[in-house]
Order: sequence, then C-alpha cells, then structure tokens
Amino acid sequence: MGKNRIVLAYSGGLDTSVAIRWLQEQYDAEVYTVTLDLGQGKDVEEVQKKALSIGAKEAFVFDVQEEFLNEYVLPALWAQAVYEKRYPLATALSRPLIAKYLVKVAEEKGAMAVAHGCTGKGNDQVRIEVSVAALNPDLKVIAPARIWGLTREQEIEYANANGIPVPATLERPYSIDQNIWGRSIECGVLEDPWVEPPEEVFEWTRNPKETPDEPAYLEIGFENGVPTLLRGQYYSLFNLVAELNRIGGEHGFGRVDHVENRLVGIKSREIYECPGALILLAAYKDLENLVMPRDVTHFKPYLEEKYAQLVYEGLWYSPLKEALDAFMKKLAEQVTGVVRVKLFKGNMTIVGRKSDYSLYDFGLATYDRGDLFDHKASEGFIKLWGLPIRTQAIVHKKVKKGER
Repeated sequence: MGKNRIVLAYSGGLDTSVAIRWLQEQYDAEVYTVTLDLGQGKDVEEVQKKALSIGAKEAFVFDVQEEFLNEYVLPALWAQAVYEKRYPLATALSRPLIAKYLVKVAEEKGAMAVAHGCTGKGNDQVRIEVSVAALNPDLKVIAPARIWGLTREQEIEYANANGIPVPATLERPYSIDQNIWGRSIECGVLEDPWVEPPEEVFEWTRNPKETPDEPAYLEIGFENGVPTLLRGQYYSLFNLVAELNRIGGEHGFGRVDHVENRLVGIKSREIYECPGALILLAAYKDLENLVMPRDVTHFKPYLEEKYAQLVYEGLWYSPLKEALDAFMKKLAEQVTGVVRVKLFKGNMTIVGRKSDYSLYDFGLATYDRGDLFDHKASEGFIKLWGLPIRTQAIVHKKVKKGER
C-alpha cells in the first residue's frame, strides 16, 4: 500500500473540508475523497468540485440510491429496525455503505488509511470504523475531528487561513444528516430537552396546523416484502419512498422528538423527520401480522429489537446480524398484499389491509350468520389449556388442608 494516500469520506461540510488540508499537512498525504449520493438532496457534483478545489487528488462520487434502499433499507424494513421504538435508523443504515466505498477506493488506490469527519462523542465513528475493520482489517482509520480538538470557531479560522470556502457567517447551529430514509437534526436549542423544536428545523414536514383539511388515503402494495405499488401505480423503491416522504410531509406526518441512548454512554436529544420510513414500517408490520401465524408475530419483536440494536451499534457486518437477515428475508416472502393508510393533520392511521395470504377467515371470526367456528371444541381446549394451573391449585389446596 502507498504510504501517503488517504481516502476521506467527504460530505462537503466544514469538518471534512478542513480535514482535506489537515490530512495533507499532518501525513504528507495525497487525499482522495468519497461522496455517496444517498438521496440526500445535495448537489453531489458541487461537493465533488469543492473537494478538488480544496486540494483533493481525486474526488469520487457514487450514485448508490438504489443500492442503499435495496441492500440496506429493505432488510431493515423487514426487520422493523427502529431503535428504542422511535428512530428508524436512517443515518445508521448509511454508515456501513459509506465504509464499503471507502474500502473499495482505498484498495483501488493502494491507500494506507481511510478517514472520516466524525467526532469522539458520536455513534458514527463506531459504525464506520467497525465496518471498515470487518471489510479490510489491514486499513488504518484516521479521525481528524477526534484528534485536532478544534472548536467550530477555530475550524473557521483555519479554513479562512487556508483558502477553504466556508459560509460568510456561522451557519444555523444545527447539525443535520439526511438521506432518502430520513433526516436527523441536533445541536443548538435542541440540546435542551425541555425546549420545543422551532419550526425552522423542519424541512420535510409541514406544521400540522398548516396541512390540508381533508385526509389523504394511500394504498401501498407489497410483493414478497417489497413495496412496489402506490395508488395503483408501480414505483421503483427509491421513487416510492420519495413520494411517501412528500405526501407524508405535506400532511405533517413523520416528526420524531427523541432523547436516545448513544452507544458511547451519553443521552442526546434528536429530532427526526422520516415520513416515508414510518409509513412503510407501519404498513409492513400490519400486513405481516395479517399473513403470519401467532407464534411468529409474538416471537419476531424480540429479534427486531436486537436487529435495531446491532445496526445502531455499528455491527452491520456481524455474523448475528447476517443470520437475522436470513430469518427476516424468509418471512418477507409471504408479505404480499395491500395496506390502506390514512394521513390527516400530523397523524397516520392504517384503515385497511388485504392479502391472498391472509390468515383472517371471516367464517371463523364472525359472530353473525355464517359462523363456522366449532364452539363445542372450546370446552375441551380450555380444560387442557388450563390443566397445569388446575393441577397446581389442587395440590396447593391439599397442602393447606394437611392432606399432603
């Protein structure tokens, strides 16, 4: 490997822009940047130009929108991966994919190391570095922001002194990360968990007070676990999620205000916007419940919680997570059908579902004419079902009477 080549995960923001020049100075290195188009809505070509203008040897841009959704988001949808029952893991799901492309370019360029712009108190440093280690344990990982100890003001001074373009004034104090599966916002006034998030932090979702006075009804079709239909029209997975983000946001749905437990041991207040993700997660779960027997619907949540934890903690490439993927994929084969969703004033309700695989039998469920349930069988069932409890009660009664 070349001694002086480093591949940097580059977002175009202040931290990673400063990192290009800092890595060149500290390691006498040629810096190659990697930027992924994850559907974040940013002009990645402009990001590429910025990296080159700062001094990157080469700036790579990869369109991974479909790959991200099909190979990372879709398995997480099947696993109902929601950390602490609130966060759909949009940022966490993108990090193993970023690591994959960092390793790819590093191997192609013979680099000695990869680098990222994460700080020492975040989760992303763990997710990227553990993923890199899983894919190529020989690569060194450098985290400039964890090493240099610069404040934001010092970073801006460094950038100005080195001709690195920065905004004329300090940006809004929010730290934002987004991709097609969701948008996360932190810092600034949000660091006080008592303060209501100001409307300025939201971009994807309207204030429910300003949403339409008539509800929107959506019919979402799934084929073998994959959402493919919306309002009777076929969509690519990317376009379907994008459309759900748009419609959900228009009706004020998709906001999450959450104090979560970070992997590094601190609590942080996070604001998320993820209308498409929350709609699909709820719709998938509802349809899955329709087509799966009771033992599956009762057992699977234990695995879902573990799956979400693994993703959050950066263990995407772990053997346990890969084994759980096989389980979730097998179940998804039967999740075919349509779910009807109602969106109104910041709320989402599932109001209908149907499937050829449905285990709902009207003849067994109805209390009206047409009831096919064998009521007489219940007496024997109850007797056998309650036999252990009844036996225990008889024994305890005899003990109390001194008969045993």
